[in-house]
Amino acid sequence: MINLRTTIYSSLEGLPRMECHNFFHSLTLFRICERTPRMKPYLAVVTAEGGRVVAHLVGVVRHRAVPLPPFLYSHCLVMGEGEYEECAVAKEDLFLRMLHALTKKLQNRVAYIEFSHLSSKMFGYGVFRRCGYFPVHWLNIHNSLHSRRPEERLSEKMRKRIVKACDKGAEVVAVDGEEGLVAFSRLLRKHNRLKPKRYIPDANFFRELMKTDNGKLFLTKYKGKVIGCCACVFSGSNAYLWYSASLRKSYLRLHPSVLTVWHAIKYAHTHGYAHISFMDVGLPFQKNPYREFILQFGGKPVSTYRWFRFSFRWLNSLMSWLHRD
Repeated sequence: MINLRTTIYSSLEGLPRMECHNFFHSLTLFRICERTPRMKPYLAVVTAEGGRVVAHLVGVVRHRAVPLPPFLYSHCLVMGEGEYEECAVAKEDLFLRMLHALTKKLQNRVAYIEFSHLSSKMFGYGVFRRCGYFPVHWLNIHNSLHSRRPEERLSEKMRKRIVKACDKGAEVVAVDGEEGLVAFSRLLRKHNRLKPKRYIPDANFFRELMKTDNGKLFLTKYKGKVIGCCACVFSGSNAYLWYSASLRKSYLRLHPSVLTVWHAIKYAHTHGYAHISFMDVGLPFQKNPYREFILQFGGKPVSTYRWFRFSFRWLNSLMSWLHRD
């Protein structure tokens, strides 16, 4: 029997040595969130004999203000199920240890905990249920970049819009300084101001991300005016479009959202990434304009679950009943 120990860390002090290959569960992301206002990272670590790390995952508590009571609340987001080393213990058993420890640590400290972008739809189904989580059907979208060129997957309508925008002088450039970062943050906040679920980090999050090899920020410009932006992150052989925004009404004929997303796809393809995933294509409603927009770039929709657990027991019980299978 292997002796295992599960520990939750909220700072980098005292951390055991570990290998990180997944950006969303890396010490890099932990440091970025630690240095960002209104964010607090938690690292769940399972160690075996000799202090060897066999599993770890990062959850990020995000503090936000809302216009209605309670006006301030916190929630925790975990993207994926963590990282695992070779071990005699089953992956789901290690995940149970981390999930239980993280849930216990954050109980009554956050309004809810959310797990998204798991490697497979059914991963940890029984484990989540045992810890009081309930599933919500969701759709993820990713584009394959290794078998066909991105141009071959484009719809004809999108192809014409891209050509039209470029012919009129619109261009996409990388953010490389403080002035560009300020413009990026301003547009991102303006675009998402009326979207209650959309959490936009403090500008320092993107400032720290730019310092790493795992992130890239882009601005779409027309005659010196910023009309679109997006943030991409890279992990292993995959790219992820995490945040995006555009001035859709003011520059409707230039289709800045199209050009912005297209540049992210082309950048990922040019730099040899196998896939690009779109981190948030909206709530799982049957009709979703943004999801339909993203699919026109030739992506593949994948049915999955997002798992939630509310700290209020009555609310969690109600939501579990509403989302029962």
